[in-house]
Amino acid sequence: MKSKIRSSKSRVDVVPYFLMGARNVSIVCMALATLILIYSFFKPQGALSLRILAADALSPVLATLNQPFHNLSMTISGVSGMAEIKAENAKLKAENVRLKEWYQTALMLQAENQSLKKLLNFKVENTQNFTTSRVISDAGNTFVKTVLIASGANDGLQKNQAVLAGEGMVGRVAEVGKRSSRVLLVTDINSRIPILIEDTNQKAIMAGNNSNFPILKHLPQDTGGIAGKRVITSGHGGVFQPGLPIGRVIQNSSGDLAVQLYADINRVSLVRILDGSSDVNYISADSLETLP
Repeated sequence: MKSKIRSSKSRVDVVPYFLMGARNVSIVCMALATLILIYSFFKPQGALSLRILAADALSPVLATLNQPFHNLSMTISGVSGMAEIKAENAKLKAENVRLKEWYQTALMLQAENQSLKKLLNFKVENTQNFTTSRVISDAGNTFVKTVLIASGANDGLQKNQAVLAGEGMVGRVAEVGKRSSRVLLVTDINSRIPILIEDTNQKAIMAGNNSNFPILKHLPQDTGGIAGKRVITSGHGGVFQPGLPIGRVIQNSSGDLAVQLYADINRVSLVRILDGSSDVNYISADSLETLP
């Protein structure tokens, strides 16, 4: 009997809480809010103190609840910032590649500009026509000293035309194609050029010997005091125009008189090809190669 009474009481105690739903909670909150409003109307300072106490009490809870959202916001911001950094890094890498390409282009243009400036140092007569061309191949052979240039018959080039760098003469056109030509350098063993030693009016033949210092042949035996003198083309035979600068007289290690060239043949990149002579006494340059 007692057991049944306890069970009945238990059901009675549970019923009020079961009947309290969302509606009842709303009613209670509204009633509480109304009481607080009436209290604040009569005692504003008391309501303010109550609000401050409530804020202080709830602030840890609000901070705890807000922390996950704050962390999520920071994570999203970090991911977004990382994506922007990656995009900017890729953009900078692309710009760096383009700058390197422009840098190489600038270096190439600078070298070409210097070569063109050197070519301008040589003054040709107003009536003298010429063609500027680029050296596209260097033979680099111990026994053959020739270079290939990017101009040929289509550009008006002919065999035996004089070829000069910015500082002085480097050779003559030996072979002519439609779009390219081969230049026989003055240092080649087959090269023979009639020259004149300034201030002495002594004529001779400058013969290539496959070294950087061609030797002088057919000088008078009593020739002396010409070291350091300027060597130019004499124009003898009409093969080359007279007065083209070549170099200066030196004495080589063997005691022979040789020529130190003005032009550094090993570093020539641009050349100037002068038009052929119209001298009626013109003779083939091949005949010069037969001289001893």
